[in-house]
Amino acid sequence: MKFGIIRERKNPPDRRVVLSPSACQKVVSKFSKAEIIVEPSPIRAYSDEVYEKAGLLVASKMDECDVLLGVKEVPIKNLIPNKKYFFFSHTIKKQPYNRNLLRAILDKNIELYDHEVITNENEQRLVAFGRYAGIVGAYNGFRAFGLKYGTFHLPKAEELPDKQALITELRKINLPNIKILLTGKGRVGNGSKEMLDGMGLKKINVAEYLKDDFNEPVYCQIDASEYNKRKDGVRGNKADFFAHPEEYKSNFFRFAEVTDFYIAGHFYGQGAPYLYTREDAKHPKFKIKVVADVSCDIDGPVATTIKPSTIADPIYGYDPISEKENDFKNENAIAVMAVDNLPCELPRDASEGFGDAFVKNVIPAFFNGDKNGVLERARMTQNGKLTKRYQYLKDYVS
Repeated sequence: MKFGIIRERKNPPDRRVVLSPSACQKVVSKFSKAEIIVEPSPIRAYSDEVYEKAGLLVASKMDECDVLLGVKEVPIKNLIPNKKYFFFSHTIKKQPYNRNLLRAILDKNIELYDHEVITNENEQRLVAFGRYAGIVGAYNGFRAFGLKYGTFHLPKAEELPDKQALITELRKINLPNIKILLTGKGRVGNGSKEMLDGMGLKKINVAEYLKDDFNEPVYCQIDASEYNKRKDGVRGNKADFFAHPEEYKSNFFRFAEVTDFYIAGHFYGQGAPYLYTREDAKHPKFKIKVVADVSCDIDGPVATTIKPSTIADPIYGYDPISEKENDFKNENAIAVMAVDNLPCELPRDASEGFGDAFVKNVIPAFFNGDKNGVLERARMTQNGKLTKRYQYLKDYVS
């Protein structure tokens, strides 16, 4: 089985990779029938020379490989027919901008495996960059806070080498006695929590957060059961919420009344209520002035997120009265950080974490007959057709 590490060609450039040099070494040492060829790349977080020093072949020979591993969408013109590809296709939600990509994959008889649907038997994702989105998102949020109020200046995350360097910079700043709210307790939310804990911030519970004042900056981490409540007044729980989101309404505003800086690291499911609306943001008791929206659902559950931002220009202002973009430093503006490719700012850390999970959970499936169904569940196309699991995309590509 010959694996190819393909060069990332999508713009803006992405420096991440599925398998770092050390991850490649693990694969070839553990599986005697595995070979890896690395396509040359001038932008990858690890240079071609680093791969060569790890004993790997760096060559433009992707046509000789059986399985091609990438991160972002492969441009249609660069797709090699009759190959197996792994990458984030951004098609599973019928994204209009990638309709032609999925059509081309079918036309070229490509077997597509999307990283986003690599799951275990319980439908839990096995490989993801979410933790690093949370890490960088929290850092960028503090950077936005400092820039909005002119109280401190943090370097951009992309200028720093790793997570520890981000924490080192955060520990240098002096925060006022603000309240920081973090939603989500999954990979993203807990990635952000790593940063808050790394700074040494005090964590408090919901009751304390809502009622008490503090002489230091504090944070509270909440999940869906704490910012939603059942419409019928019956006591709900997280499992019930995920099973019946339409039975719930938002209970978030009580947090918005006391929060200065909000980090959105939750998962938003179809049919769930919005956390806060544009009308909520107009309310005189709505206190939030800085939002780090790691989840980045546009015009969605975090109503102040009206567009994605970029690594180059990560912060914009939201005017709650006009509902339009404005200068985030304006007194009435809510500063919004909504970069939608945050892990790109820590490409080495993100690649190491992703690669470890890929080596552990995906590579073995090629050599054990896919006994746990990992490949079968992630395979979106085969023999020029959508697989049974992804037939719901038929009208999308027809």
